[in-house]
Amino acid sequence: MACAAGQVIRCKAAVAWEAGKPLVIEEVEVAPPQANEVRLKILYTSLCHTDVYFWEAKGQNPLFPRIYGHEAGGIVESVGEGVTDLKPGDHVLPVFTGECRDCAHCKSEESNMCDLLRINTDRGVMLNDGKSRFSINGKPIYHFVGTSTFSEYTVVHVGCVAKINPLAPLDKVCVLSCGISTGLGATLNVAKPSKGSTVAIFGLGAVGLAAAEGARIAGASRIIGVDLNSNRFEEAKKFGVTEFVNPKDHKKPVQEVIAEITNGGVDRSVECTGNVNAMISAFECVHDGWGVAVLVGVPHKDAVFKTHPMNLLNERTLKGTFFGNYKPRSDLPSVVEKYMTKELEVEKFITHSVPFSEINKAFEYMLKGEGLRCIIRMEE
Repeated sequence: MACAAGQVIRCKAAVAWEAGKPLVIEEVEVAPPQANEVRLKILYTSLCHTDVYFWEAKGQNPLFPRIYGHEAGGIVESVGEGVTDLKPGDHVLPVFTGECRDCAHCKSEESNMCDLLRINTDRGVMLNDGKSRFSINGKPIYHFVGTSTFSEYTVVHVGCVAKINPLAPLDKVCVLSCGISTGLGATLNVAKPSKGSTVAIFGLGAVGLAAAEGARIAGASRIIGVDLNSNRFEEAKKFGVTEFVNPKDHKKPVQEVIAEITNGGVDRSVECTGNVNAMISAFECVHDGWGVAVLVGVPHKDAVFKTHPMNLLNERTLKGTFFGNYKPRSDLPSVVEKYMTKELEVEKFITHSVPFSEINKAFEYMLKGEGLRCIIRMEE
């Protein structure tokens, strides 16, 4: 990388000018990093459903023009004032949430929900000065969840950057910066199934399959996949899923079906759909006395979770999780090491790859429900 520290960089970025319209590759100006910020050269990024959701303007408070993207791997180009634990050339994963290391959440061993840097989908500017680091002809282009990785260069708060093993292939481990870690951590860090236990996974998209992968790593004896799309079942076997239930195939509620085939319920369940009915089923299908259900999916803003209090009094536990309870800077490097030691398999999540110039193809694949993760190669 030619040294441009302290200077504006001109590069290509995929700009969303309006909701639901194809992204346009534009030349943008990327300002140098301010205090506690780093400028990254993005080498690989991938498309996550969250990008599509906000691009379609289904989230609250749509904001355009904007540069989306938050699952990525890259190299530090330059650092702003006060950044001491990163230097140019470091290999990193930018993350949509952060770890300031100073707030009560960061100091807690139980939480990863940083007060300063937790995900904010409404904010399109940097915390430091309330301005964007992206512009076209002097007009600001807004950031997305503090990462905006659909650009050859981006500026990110230092607390949202995980420094990783430089030997890790960025075209593979880039997918660990969002969905895969979310599902994996929901199982390993929150549900914590014991060896030989039974686990139900609701929703067999990328996050759900990562949760299944976590159950496989933990040594679960039965991993039951629950999905309304039976076409997903064959693929799910690669991730350790041993049997399948499609709620549409049964007249009774799916929680009753699962209780019947597991002698009273599963030991652990992980819900990865965001559908409130699936959440209720995931909770009610765990065994009384010791069952734990973990909610991962993000529900509709008006959704209400209803269950009889006896389900809790009979010693079932309901938990929620955010980003798999991983603290980005402290914990993501160890998730990358799980891949490096072949404990975690990442390649099977990557089903497509396109050059940056064809980024809209990645959106087409996801909108059609084809594949799991599409890698977008920034350099050809």
